[in-house]
Amino acid sequence: MSDNNENPFSTALGELGGVLARVDESRIDAACKMLAGARQIVVYGCGREALQVKGFAMRLYHLGLPVSVVGDMTTPPLGPGDVFLVSSGPGETSTVLTLMQVAHGAGATNLLLTAQADSSAAGQADFTLLIPAQTMASDQGTKKTSALPMGSVFEGALFLMFEVMVLKLRELTNASPEAMRSRHTNME
Repeated sequence: MSDNNENPFSTALGELGGVLARVDESRIDAACKMLAGARQIVVYGCGREALQVKGFAMRLYHLGLPVSVVGDMTTPPLGPGDVFLVSSGPGETSTVLTLMQVAHGAGATNLLLTAQADSSAAGQADFTLLIPAQTMASDQGTKKTSALPMGSVFEGALFLMFEVMVLKLRELTNASPEAMRSRHTNME
């Protein structure tokens, strides 16, 4: 947590940079390979994490990858060869735990993004990307590490990490910027 006299933008950027510097880049590379090779990708997140996950799903679609969001009417069933990418900062969200059980039971791979390596969700994951940031589970008392409220650091780190993953996936899939742009909706 930083000094209250510091510029709030510097504080926020410093906190995000500190979190992302501790993410294992080899795990990001492995997750990208998993996504690039998936038969189907289905994504899910709760609350503000869901906003970041849905933005990433849009970019996966722009890359030409087969992606859906849990809750959309066009989301196909998961099965072997599929990846269920799910975000749960605290790692104890009941909906996340239930959906991970369903995905696992169908033979899909659970790829979890979390801040809690020893959480229930991490115990169910086939692959975990650890983002060591404050979440709603650690935003009070001595656990508080951020000037930003609740899970904002985790959510901001998700956004930046997803953007880096898009760059890595663009290389893995040989998607050109022009091809990505051609997949952008014209229904806005």
